[in-house]
Amino acid sequence: MNEFDEVFIQILVLLAIAITVVGIARKIKQPDTIALVLVGLLLGTTSLPFPFIDHAEEFITQSEVFQVIIISLFLPILLGDATLKLPFHHLYKRKETVIGLALGGTFLSFILIGFATHFLIGLPLAVAFTFAALMSATDPISVLSIFKSAGVSEKISTIMEGESLFNDGIAIVLFQISSVYLLTYIDMGWAGLGSGVLLFLRFAVGGILVGVILGFLFSQVIRFYDDYPFEIAISALLFFGSYFIAEHLHVSGIIAVVAGGFVFNDYGGKIGMSETTKSNINSFWDVITLIANSLIFLIIGLEIRNIDFDGQWMIILLAIVIVLGARVIALFLSTMPAKELDRKERILLNWGGLKGSLSIALALSLPISFEGRETILLLTFAVVLFSLVIQGLTIKPLIKKLGLQEK
Repeated sequence: MNEFDEVFIQILVLLAIAITVVGIARKIKQPDTIALVLVGLLLGTTSLPFPFIDHAEEFITQSEVFQVIIISLFLPILLGDATLKLPFHHLYKRKETVIGLALGGTFLSFILIGFATHFLIGLPLAVAFTFAALMSATDPISVLSIFKSAGVSEKISTIMEGESLFNDGIAIVLFQISSVYLLTYIDMGWAGLGSGVLLFLRFAVGGILVGVILGFLFSQVIRFYDDYPFEIAISALLFFGSYFIAEHLHVSGIIAVVAGGFVFNDYGGKIGMSETTKSNINSFWDVITLIANSLIFLIIGLEIRNIDFDGQWMIILLAIVIVLGARVIALFLSTMPAKELDRKERILLNWGGLKGSLSIALALSLPISFEGRETILLLTFAVVLFSLVIQGLTIKPLIKKLGLQEK
């Protein structure tokens, strides 16, 4: 058996376990993502030998492989699928709140977590703000799967989905600035601040332009066809094309995917998609996202075997408190102008700001030579685990307690 066959079989074994877990979770009406993480944790901490699982986990959780699988392969799929499921007019109706959270909330979280971890935990500035960038993103995969099954109002789910779709791109830009350019910009003083702002705008605006142009062009193509297999292939080409063209131009690929997906769904859906096509595109991406989600969250649980928690519990607890506290402050300040949210809805949005696979993938992408890499990995993994397991398991009871579950 050649090496490719071995790797393929290992991944297939992981997928078989993941799909089995999803099947059981859906039968007992529990969120897929949390069940997968818990099973992964169980397999990762048990002393029983599972050779195929061990080899697959070792292969997939190598820094480069995990980063490529999550960021370059699965994230364009998952974000693209989310744009097809979220009508743009719903998002536009909540634009002030979504922009406030995705921009203002993300920046405030970034600043608060960065300074808090620097002064309270004692991390160097570049390390503290790199960790802060990882913790500023809410995970769209976790949020979408839990909120969809919890039956919350269209308003809350739209705001939460909109925030998680847009702040991923912003958090990735902040991560790149913090891990590569931050110390240089600090040395430059005010000129460095200006350079940082310009770099951020270039990434964000460039990503939007790439996405909108490609979304418009691909929408024009499907006007000439009523052929859903072909149009599904076009949608896949759009998601991956937006991402890789944007990255090649050194702008945000994630923001490009989101912008392109919205244009394709809203504009392309009106001028070039029949109801049959819309139904089949949604069904196709439902299957692909199920496979992607299943592998991602099982791997997150399995990754525990590579993290050393010994003697680190105090800074882990402090990091969790800092991240939760920053979320409360940032959400309160960034949604102050939003009159549409009441106190109960703000509480739910606070607790629903889950962290997930993107944070771990970005942390693993840090070069081995990066100072503080092990500390960032430890704290990121601990916060993501707390977020998915503790916050994830308590969101549904919280929704019922607050009376925000729609009949």
